[in-house]
Amino acid sequence: MSAAEIAIRARRAAFNAAIAARDAAAIGPILARDCVMVTGSDSAVIAGRLAQVKVWRREFAAARPALYVRMPESVTVSPVEPIAMEQGRWEGRDGADGPVTSAGSYAAKWRETGGDWVIVAEIFVTLA
Repeated sequence: MSAAEIAIRARRAAFNAAIAARDAAAIGPILARDCVMVTGSDSAVIAGRLAQVKVWRREFAAARPALYVRMPESVTVSPVEPIAMEQGRWEGRDGADGPVTSAGSYAAKWRETGGDWVIVAEIFVTLA
């Protein structure tokens, strides 16, 4: 496993930990300023770091916020550009200890910027 793949997997683990801790502020540094997320069910496009952090804050303020986990299955690092593609499965639970309520596949594009890997784009597909 390359140093880049280890770093990306560590950043994904930090993102998952921030969701579990309901810490929207910790999510911000993992996202590129102009990142884009396409959600799993309705294909809503959430553009920009500030917009995504706002969505997470709203989610975390719910009485019983969903717990989302991304589980990387592969990380492919480009040999020609400071970018990488992560692919895997995701699931959403009803609260931290509730049943899985949704699940699917995702892909994330990462870019190394200033020595840190940040998410440039993510797309989610709801399959269950």
